[in-house]
Amino acid sequence: MEVSVLLLLALTAGFLLFLVSQSQPKTHDHFPPGPHPLPFLGNLLQMDRRGLLNSFMQLQEKYGDVFTVHLGLRPVVMLCGTDTIREALVDQAEAFSGRGTVAVLDPIVQGYGVIFANGERWKTLRRFSLATMRDSGMGKQSVEERIKEEAQCLVIELKKYKGAPLNPTFFFQSIAENIICSIVFGERFDYKDHQFLHLLDLIYQTFSLMSSLSSQVFELFSAVLKYFPGTHKQISKNLQEILDYIGQNVEKHRATLDPSASRDFIDAYLLRMEKEKSSHHTEFHHQNLMMSVLSLFFAGTETTSTTLRYGFLLMLKYPHVAEKVQKEIDQVIGSHRLPTLDDRTKMPYTDAVIHEIQRFSDLAPIGLPHRVTQNTLFRGYLLPKNTEVYPILSSALHDPRYFEQPDTFNPEHFLDANGALKKSEAFLPFSTGKRVCLGEGIARNELFLFFTTILQNFSLDSPVAPEHIDLTPNNNGAGKIPPPYQIHFLSR
Repeated sequence: MEVSVLLLLALTAGFLLFLVSQSQPKTHDHFPPGPHPLPFLGNLLQMDRRGLLNSFMQLQEKYGDVFTVHLGLRPVVMLCGTDTIREALVDQAEAFSGRGTVAVLDPIVQGYGVIFANGERWKTLRRFSLATMRDSGMGKQSVEERIKEEAQCLVIELKKYKGAPLNPTFFFQSIAENIICSIVFGERFDYKDHQFLHLLDLIYQTFSLMSSLSSQVFELFSAVLKYFPGTHKQISKNLQEILDYIGQNVEKHRATLDPSASRDFIDAYLLRMEKEKSSHHTEFHHQNLMMSVLSLFFAGTETTSTTLRYGFLLMLKYPHVAEKVQKEIDQVIGSHRLPTLDDRTKMPYTDAVIHEIQRFSDLAPIGLPHRVTQNTLFRGYLLPKNTEVYPILSSALHDPRYFEQPDTFNPEHFLDANGALKKSEAFLPFSTGKRVCLGEGIARNELFLFFTTILQNFSLDSPVAPEHIDLTPNNNGAGKIPPPYQIHFLSR
């Protein structure tokens, strides 16, 4: 109902603006081809009701791997297929390193923070964030040790259920959130902590709302729809509440800051702020801190937890795969010690399964928007400076030129004839190039250690027969949200 109202408002506003301005979207002569846009509405009539991703995939079939779509009045260039995305983001990395806007987030982030910044601000914040998130900057305990500790907390908690069916969403959110909390705040939270639970709920709600169809409609007509009620208002409200929580933590850190002992990301940032307080051009100020921590929260929580949710749903759907993983765990690790990151190279099948989970779940199918930083010649098309570009990551993860059965879950996609792990140029769940996810290393470590620890300790069972398990996502917009399900964790 809400989407219908949004569309009606957009169409009405579009008609009124058309009468006033008679404006026609103007596409540069050298832009890639695409469907002809209507005044104000752009390519709304070519959009599929199932969402932007389906629309873009259909347009790719007609116009090829590089084409232009008008999202409302603004032309956006779509990049599809592994080779196209790599040619842009890797071969012309600097030119494609700008960040575009996400309409439902822009009122809050406003170009601040490590993920949504541009230019020197982005370069400065990214260098700082990467350096700070390395083990040497995060206190005495390494990130690996933190993940192993959290995995054991999860095992203890799951054993309390004694094999009773449960929805794993909360637990996977909790473990992922606690890792990012330990990095950013220097502490983890009990799974029953009320403030922690509320924070998890806000993040989960917001990610779901961002992936909804109404948010995708807002992306097309944000200039008008921002004045009306809708999903975007709830997203802003949720984000502001999370920022209030972050702000309280920042003030606690400021009051207890010890220049000789940085405890976490916030401490490191505050110390850098103090060091550069006399500089009029510093990027180390309060707003960049708040937006960087907010960005890390989302990048560090919902991505890992959603991948795990999809992963264990796939294990229920394909129990023979889970059994082969457990056989490899028993052979390499056994049952009397914790999995370590050193085990990964000795477990090619398990590693291939995790790769295939990431490929198949296709968590961020459209990817975050890029922006060209200069007039750029790409495949014969001239893209003016500041042109927005969408690298459609789903088109790489399902690229038939690289994956024999792109729409089928099959770990063999990442195994060679000898059973060794096979890398693929099309494996881009974290994007690629200069804007590749800065938490990629931590996320890969989390997925391996959480996945192996759970399967080391538990066998899996479902109240639903494997052939009746539906893998269709609930939402398929900015992110893919797996359907809810029940799972039995049975102690081995």
